[in-house]
Amino acid sequence: MKVEIWSDVACPWCAIGTRRIAAALERFPHEVEVRYRSFELDPSAPRGYEGDRTERLAAKFGSDVAQVRAMEARVAGIAAEDGLELRFDRARDGNTVDAHRLLHLAWELGGTALQSRVKSALVTALFTDGEPIGDADALRRVAVAAGLPPSDVDRVLGSDEYLDAVREDEARARRYGISGVPFFVIDGRYGLSGAQPADTLVQALERAWDEAQAGTPSGNAR
Repeated sequence: MKVEIWSDVACPWCAIGTRRIAAALERFPHEVEVRYRSFELDPSAPRGYEGDRTERLAAKFGSDVAQVRAMEARVAGIAAEDGLELRFDRARDGNTVDAHRLLHLAWELGGTALQSRVKSALVTALFTDGEPIGDADALRRVAVAAGLPPSDVDRVLGSDEYLDAVREDEARARRYGISGVPFFVIDGRYGLSGAQPADTLVQALERAWDEAQAGTPSGNAR
């Protein structure tokens, strides 16, 4: 079976979804290939932002700082229930295209295991450790510590390698009608939007598995 997950590194709900699919797979007895696909929530974002993150988001969404802080506290509380620490007071947002390119490198070098490890490391770097997600030096530190060879990381960050792969993932997302992430495509049969509970993901995995064994024709991801 195959699970494709469209997500963005700078997306707290994607981080929660990553934990929940991992929990679901621990309860699913069959082998599953998991692959993260690229989706940029804001492709026009700069490498990094100046000033207070919460104030910037409040201005962006036409809200006030207190409301944004309350929203962040709620999301952090939900994440904590899944064993994930989200420190919005530390998070340093920025453009994520280079992070996505490194995830494609991780897939090419090590498949599900390595890509999942790099994905988790990038999420932790941004939302727990306060690393600037759009900064090449920070990305290099995180990617190498997660197991990517330094020479390969330097080659990718010093070029446009895998940019076409990122754009193809995003084009596929548009064809599927994906407008928000995380979005899970299970065995080409089911599409689930949002950070679904682990129970829901297990049910979808079981249904897709049962249909595959019965020879039921695959439907659309939607």
